[in-house]
Parts: sequence; structure tokens; C-alpha cells
Amino acid sequence: MPERPTLSVVMPAYNERATIHVALERVLAAPVDSIEIVVVDDGSTDGTRELLTRGIALDPRVRVILHDKNRGKGAALRTGFGEARGRFVVVQDADLEY
Repeated sequence: MPERPTLSVVMPAYNERATIHVALERVLAAPVDSIEIVVVDDGSTDGTRELLTRGIALDPRVRVILHDKNRGKGAALRTGFGEARGRFVVVQDADLEY
């Protein structure tokens, strides 16, 4: 079993094709020794899901969870929190609002 990461970043995403790549790059560039990103795609229909199944999301520090339909941000967060393995857990929206 892989070592438990220090930090889990839960990233809910819904139709974020334009920003998901940059959001992932920024989080992965953070100066943290051990990090995982749990991206929860909440039923996107704009191509976000396809981007998450290739490219930067193939980084071993990134795990992608796919909801079959849009369930809302709260459901995406609950899914992400349930999957997070880190000692500390934070949220970063995929739209780069904060």
C-alpha cells in the first residue's frame, strides 16, 4: 500500500475544461513533500472528463473520481472527502476562483 500523503487536495469540477489543466498544474507545483489531488468530476459535459483521463491527470499524485451525473458541489466534496487519504485535507475549486 502506498505511503499516506501529508496533504490531500479535494478538487470538485463541473464543466471546467478551460481551467482544469492550470488548476492541477498549480496544485502539483506546491512545495509539499507528499501530496495527492482527488479530482471529482461531477458529471461534466464540456470535455472536462476526457481531459481528466489523459495528460496531467495521469500523474500518480492525481486520482480522478467520475460522477455519472451532476449531483452538486456538496456531493462532489463528500465523495472527495471519502476518498482522501492525506493527514490534512483542503479544498481547491477547479475554476481557480480562490
